[in-house]
Amino acid sequence: MGEEVKLYGARASHFSNRVNIALKLKGVEYKYYEEDLKNKSASLIKYNPIHKKVPTLVHNEKPVAESLVILEYIDETWKTHPILPQHPYERAQARFWSRFIEDKIVTTIIKVVKVKEDQKNALEEVSEYLEILEKELKDKYFGGESIGMVDLAGNIIALWIPILEELMGVEILREAKFPKLCKWSHDFATHPVVKEVSPSKEELVAIFKPRWSPIN
Repeated sequence: MGEEVKLYGARASHFSNRVNIALKLKGVEYKYYEEDLKNKSASLIKYNPIHKKVPTLVHNEKPVAESLVILEYIDETWKTHPILPQHPYERAQARFWSRFIEDKIVTTIIKVVKVKEDQKNALEEVSEYLEILEKELKDKYFGGESIGMVDLAGNIIALWIPILEELMGVEILREAKFPKLCKWSHDFATHPVVKEVSPSKEELVAIFKPRWSPIN
């Protein structure tokens, strides 16, 4: 029986980008549908009626929502290029650090962008969380020698933080302070599959320039 895989996403969304990269790493054939988040399609609302958000994966008409949940579903469904470790303890650690990135780093970066009265405090928080992550990075990638769950969760660090730094006039990922994370960011961003499916720096600048302004 043939499989039908659809992904509803948005180029500006690092959450969508996680799933795009994972599907490409695993060699899954899928149809991608770009969503206008100000005018969401009837299909997106049909498949994700609760949150109405991207990314939404649809596999043989069965929808899966929330990017980290989708990553686990993809890993359990298609066995090539595992993105979660096989050992239960290591899998638990990968889940923990993925949630750490989601709950701490992503949330605080959103505060930097959106909560103007608290931007400087939020920048300090991001730096503290990156220090913790810097200590956790032991290999080329968080997943070892190949991209795994934590790397995918952390794509905002490698691909979106540099845009934020440029447009808002801040310095977050300094090589002197975060040498391992800076090298990881370069390795992740220049990986052939990541380069193939991710928005370019120019594309992201064009998207976010009207929305993000320098911090005074």
